Amino acid sequence: MTILQSVIQRMANNSASSKAWCITLVSAILVIVADKAKPQYAWIAVIPTILFFVLDSYYLALEKGIRNAYNDFIKKLHTQALLADDLFVVVPQGGLFGLFVKSMMSFSVWPFYLTLYGMIYAAKVFVI
Repeated sequence: MTILQSVIQRMANNSASSKAWCITLVSAILVIVADKAKPQYAWIAVIPTILFFVLDSYYLALEKGIRNAYNDFIKKLHTQALLADDLFVVVPQGGLFGLFVKSMMSFSVWPFYLTLYGMIYAAKVFVI
């Protein structure tokens, strides 16, 4: 149980770190673009935003899959259907691709990156 809890916590931390790194990288790119007075290159900031969006969604999908495995483990424990083989299984449950698509639509992912896209556009049009 502790293994599953620590994996879930690690995925949540990775998700938060990916958002922090995305803001840092996009800000650095926009500062360089503004310093060089080349607003046509502001679109470059969209590339790390897309990559971190995918990475963050992947971490969220893994977290959900591990949480499903944890809930299944607890259910088996309470119904006394737990086998010795179930003790050290740390595999996401629920189909990772389906969880990935769901996580891309999650409220913890898309508003952040959509706002960041808006900020990139606003910086390109109004600031740079």
